[in-house]
Amino acid sequence: MKPFSALCAAVVLASQVAAHYTFPVLVANGVAGPQWSNVRVTNNWQQLTPLTDVTSSDIACYDSAMNGTATTVSVAAGSTIGLNVAGNPSTLYHPGVLNVYLAKAPSTAAGWVPSGKVWFKVYQISAVTNGGTSITFPSQNLPGISFPLPKNLPTGQYLVRTEHIALHVAQSYGGAQFYLSCAQISVTGGGNINYPIPANYTQPGPPVWTG
Repeated sequence: MKPFSALCAAVVLASQVAAHYTFPVLVANGVAGPQWSNVRVTNNWQQLTPLTDVTSSDIACYDSAMNGTATTVSVAAGSTIGLNVAGNPSTLYHPGVLNVYLAKAPSTAAGWVPSGKVWFKVYQISAVTNGGTSITFPSQNLPGISFPLPKNLPTGQYLVRTEHIALHVAQSYGGAQFYLSCAQISVTGGGNINYPIPANYTQPGPPVWTG
């Protein structure tokens, strides 16, 4: 039984290693671009290994070793964009959740290193629970995703950060696997209100004197 158990463990381990993936293709204006054209080349573009250290600065775009190389594609506010998966297989193989964030660059997205509270979420595929009796992950096995940009997204250049958080070995600390990338877009025809839109406003000065 021991040799058989060892063989099974090796097969499971090999399947987990093989089932890594990236998001190298941006779909914009109805066209899927070449791999790593409008998406920054990630450190794992060859080995596909996920990021597990959430304290690392690479949690932003996972591109520290590649110098954030990509071109920026023009898209309209309110239009639909997407990211296609590449890997072995080319799907979001593991159970987990997916999030997409945007960050507005101060000027151009090319070469910008995002830090601090610059990200806001525009799309997600969460877990689905059934009253605490079961849980499923609708993002699992998807070959890609698509979503509409906010129609009032201010004009300017943005990073589009896509992350799939795989949870198949997350029972231990540091077990969650982050598969992520950052695409570069230039938004046209957008609004002019900075995000997040203020929810409260206090009029300056004293109250109005009514006599």
